Amino acid sequence: MSTSPIRHFVDLENENTEDLKDILKTAHTIKAARKTKRKTDILQDKVIALVFDKPSTRTRVSFDVGVRELGGEPLMLTGAEMQLGRGESIPDTARVLSRFVDGIMIRMLDHEAVAELAKYADVPVINGLTYYSHPCQIMADIMTYEEHRGSLQGKTVTWVGDYNNVLVSWLHAAKHFDFTMRIGVPDELLTDYTVINRLKDAGAKIEVCDTAEAAADQSDLIIADTWVSMGDEGAEHLHNLLKPYQVNTRLMEHAKEDALFMHCLPAHRGEEVTDEVIDGPQSVVFDEAENRLHAQKGIMAWCFHKSNADTK
Repeated sequence: MSTSPIRHFVDLENENTEDLKDILKTAHTIKAARKTKRKTDILQDKVIALVFDKPSTRTRVSFDVGVRELGGEPLMLTGAEMQLGRGESIPDTARVLSRFVDGIMIRMLDHEAVAELAKYADVPVINGLTYYSHPCQIMADIMTYEEHRGSLQGKTVTWVGDYNNVLVSWLHAAKHFDFTMRIGVPDELLTDYTVINRLKDAGAKIEVCDTAEAAADQSDLIIADTWVSMGDEGAEHLHNLLKPYQVNTRLMEHAKEDALFMHCLPAHRGEEVTDEVIDGPQSVVFDEAENRLHAQKGIMAWCFHKSNADTK
């Protein structure tokens, strides 16, 4: 039995910067090698539980395929199928699953529950999405930017729209990857500065802007997300607040000429982004979606203490 410390991947904020960079190097290597060597033995003889408490397309497919291509066996579970959905405690669930499987990826809105699962599990736990953060998505996003434009260091990244879990993980990333994070969010939706202030105190470069145009000014990357996320209420009010924050051709003109556009999908075309932008030459949304597979394989390799060399 391995004596290596258990590596969980719950939030970018608390990870080591060099570890995150190593994960991305591994992800790039895995993606390049996939053209000639689709499967590796990184997860050979390992079973990874994939727990979904909420619907999913990209997370479900990318983790399922990723586990298989790393030589492991995915075990698909839903909250409704488990005793977790009937009131079994998180610590008990963690202890039981740890006796059966070698790793756990979980996607559920309750962030504290995921953190507690990691606390009590004896196997690696990966956060596939919570209401608070979405670290796997941001690793795929950074990987995508690196493919198209190189390092994010010294660049300006702009978020326009609602304050949500994807933005929080981008804020976490700003601390590690040394870029300026600009936020264009309506005042009514940006009511809690706790995360922003904590990260700024830790050295992150974060700017809160009054308008979407100010946030986009000379930016290297524009990011949007759906205006109404899972569990949100008051959709009509949100839409009215966010109309001035739509990413359209006019807004993209405020960014640098070679700026990229990202969206984690699914997109509500005509709402947070227009067809002209999401289907245009600056959009990399489908590369971004594909890179969920490769970035998450890098994350799983890291969780199981496999180096970049092990993936070649």
